[in-house]
Amino acid sequence: MLENLLEGAGRSIVFGALGIALMALGFVLVDLLTPGKLRDLIWVEKNRNAALLLASNQIGIAAIVFTAIFTSYENFTEGLLSTAIFGVIGIAVMGLAFLVLDWMTPGKLGEVICSEDRHPGAIVSAASHFGAALIICACIA
Repeated sequence: MLENLLEGAGRSIVFGALGIALMALGFVLVDLLTPGKLRDLIWVEKNRNAALLLASNQIGIAAIVFTAIFTSYENFTEGLLSTAIFGVIGIAVMGLAFLVLDWMTPGKLGEVICSEDRHPGAIVSAASHFGAALIICACIA
C-alpha cells in the first residue's frame, strides 16, 4: 500500500511540474502576442484586458492538462508524453485562435488587449482562447 502511495505521489509531482511548465509556456505565448511586457501590464499597470486573456489561457491549459491526465494511458511514460504533446498542441491552437481573431477584427488585437480601458474585444479573445482549449480537451477525450 505504501509503495502505491509513494508511486502515485511521485507521478503527481511529475505531472504537476509538467502542468506548471505548460502554463509557463502559455504565459510566454500571451506575452509574445501582446505588445509590452505582460508581467508589467498585469501586475504594475493592473490591465484587466491582459489579465482576462492570460487567465483564460491558464485555465484553458489547465483544462487540457487535466483532461490528458484523466484519460491518460496506464503506462506512466506514455501518459506523460501524451500530456506534453496535447499541451503544446493546445497552446499552439490557442495562439492560432488569437491570430485568426486578430485577422478577422479591425485594428490590432494585441493593442486592444493592452488598452487601459476595458474592451469587449478582450472578452471575445479570452473566450476564443478557452474555446480552443476545450476543442483540444474534446480531442483528447
